[in-house]
Amino acid sequence: MYGAAVAYVITISISIRAIQKSNCYHREGHQASCSYGDNIYMLLFGCVQIIVSQVPDFHNMEWLSILAAIMSFAYSSIGLGLGFATVIGNRAIKGSINGVPTTSSLKKLSLAFQAVGDIAFAYPYAIIVLEIQNTLKSPPPENQTMKRASMAAVLITTFFYLSCGCFGYAAFGNDTPGNILTGFGFYEPYWLIDFANACIVVHLVGGYQVYSQPVFAFAEGWAAKKFPNSSFVNEFYSVKVPLLPTLQLNILRLCFRTAYVASTIGIGMIFPYFNQILGLLGASTFWPLAIYFPVEMYIVQKKMKVWTTKGILLRTFSVACLLVSLVALAGSVEGLVSAKLNKPSGTDSHLYA
Repeated sequence: MYGAAVAYVITISISIRAIQKSNCYHREGHQASCSYGDNIYMLLFGCVQIIVSQVPDFHNMEWLSILAAIMSFAYSSIGLGLGFATVIGNRAIKGSINGVPTTSSLKKLSLAFQAVGDIAFAYPYAIIVLEIQNTLKSPPPENQTMKRASMAAVLITTFFYLSCGCFGYAAFGNDTPGNILTGFGFYEPYWLIDFANACIVVHLVGGYQVYSQPVFAFAEGWAAKKFPNSSFVNEFYSVKVPLLPTLQLNILRLCFRTAYVASTIGIGMIFPYFNQILGLLGASTFWPLAIYFPVEMYIVQKKMKVWTTKGILLRTFSVACLLVSLVALAGSVEGLVSAKLNKPSGTDSHLYA
């Protein structure tokens, strides 16, 4: 969850910068330099998150989920539509089955492994699936509702990701940017690109809290049990704010959540590399959270014997996914180190597959 928060910091700064660059290219022409840094946008995002983090149960607000869903559909549909329109406009499908050429087979393998990590990060909902299920009402049973919702979410997400990835590569070939809405494969219509990136910004402001609030709850719950008599931990103070309801301020909450947000911003500023960070996070979280624990919980729940056909197949599947995660992790670490050593901060990275 902490890693997802770092990834959101990087993504939102790139999207805000993309809005400025889009307007600059429209005014000055496509050959203009239009260079902007990331750090100022990360700091602004951090200030917003420090304030929003103090709002109790912000991630459980129903309107937040509805708004996030609308924003997701909006920017995904725009990316898909622009990619499709570019392919039609080119009257040709760019790229090749071999992908991006590299100087060595080792580099090619490393980039392919990094891409596997990026794909793994495309399905991060497994991290918060139990948190979501815990908010559902019954009847019907929460697990049945969650099963249907998960299946629909996976199908819709896969459709958009595959479509954007395939049409993006078909449109730009080996020059496909890592993020087709921020890497400026598209320049026009600039207002549509601005709108898509604004949707990403709005989505991630709430998404950051969805992944961070469970961490806040765990840490603060642990502190309350560990130090039940501490006023620093358990005392709440009423704060009157003009034009707003009275806020209940807790010193631990203020300090911990502020430090948490500041640390994610700091890491994002040190490693502002979009695809490499996504690959690293996807590779490190995919197997334990999306594969290992669900498989083991299912085996325990069904009281399945170890050497049954189904048990062997499930554990074989788990081991295979572990190997995929390990090679993806190796490729992502190599990509992150190379990006840090060879690229100046704020440059765009590319997705190689």
